[in-house]
Amino acid sequence: MTNSKDTERSTGSRLLGMSWTHFLNDGSANYLPGILPAILIALHEPVSMAGAIMAALLIGQALQPFMGQIADRLGGNSLIAIGLSGSAIGGGLLGFAHELPVLIGLLLLIGIGNSTFHPQALAAVRSLVQKRQGLSLSLFLIGGELGRGVWPVVVSFIVVHFGLPALWITALPAIITIPFIAKIAPKLPRRVSAGAHIEWRKHLQPFIGLVGFAGTRAFITYGLVTFIPLLWHLHGGALISGASIITTLIGVGVIGNLTGGHLADRLGRRPVIVISSILVILFVPLMLYAAGVWIWVIAAIIGMSIFSSSPVSVLIGQDIFPENRSMGSGIALGLGNGIGAMLVFLVGFWITDQTIAQVFWVMAVAGVISALLSLIIPQRYMVQTAE
Repeated sequence: MTNSKDTERSTGSRLLGMSWTHFLNDGSANYLPGILPAILIALHEPVSMAGAIMAALLIGQALQPFMGQIADRLGGNSLIAIGLSGSAIGGGLLGFAHELPVLIGLLLLIGIGNSTFHPQALAAVRSLVQKRQGLSLSLFLIGGELGRGVWPVVVSFIVVHFGLPALWITALPAIITIPFIAKIAPKLPRRVSAGAHIEWRKHLQPFIGLVGFAGTRAFITYGLVTFIPLLWHLHGGALISGASIITTLIGVGVIGNLTGGHLADRLGRRPVIVISSILVILFVPLMLYAAGVWIWVIAAIIGMSIFSSSPVSVLIGQDIFPENRSMGSGIALGLGNGIGAMLVFLVGFWITDQTIAQVFWVMAVAGVISALLSLIIPQRYMVQTAE
């Protein structure tokens, strides 16, 4: 009994450590929206460049399926440390980018680091536990959501009080943590080339449904974090308060993340996706009409709704591709995020100071499309996680 308790305690500590690395990685890789107005002003770029700048940060996530294959071939846990290093160093150097090409290069570095980190980290977390995998994966994802939520407002505070060059401070926690990853992260077995081949024809239908759902959902998420601060800034709002809306949306989204994984274990995955989609469709347009404290209330509801499907998407991706769960994770998050980034890039060129409000209606329509695309995923991938 004592050994069992010790094992559970060790597993819990390692899961907490993995969640911390996720907090640092996703914080470094996603704080840009909180200071995007300041970046545009510093580089003398128009609001229409916001989509292109965000796309440069996010497009690297499309590499996650490829990184997942590399992760399975290599095994171990080295890609977790390498990915975190890329995200943190790139994020720490952004304040020294005085030209647009330099900024784009650093954003691409962050995106590649982010893609390197996630597939192996997600597979490592799933290997820690055999039961209640939805809840365990949610606990790991919470670290990332907290990072994405807390860092924009913290970094905006740094920029307002110390200037953009002070962003190097953001890299320090990761630099301290990286040497401990070898002990925190479980070492995955190496998959040799003679292993099971991926049956693409068998997986085509659920693959299309998952990528379509994840891509449109990522577009909504990235569209919100990109254009809410810009809309706030155009209406005369301060940088820190605009970033706090993003912090609310993503930070409170942690509740949705945890709830989504728990409900997926209990009720199945389809109900989580349906409820999430309905709430997103209803509340995204309300951001245009909210005033006062209601802006933050609606942002919180949207965050809980949209992030409740994150653990579900990852589990579906891993189950669609049991031959390579790291790649399945990469498809659910990375490829979907890459598609979402490209859609933000395209919409960004249409946005002006006068038309920025219209993008919220576009995101509501994307919510409808996302829900319809999820219906393509067969029911066998929508059952609750086996206990």
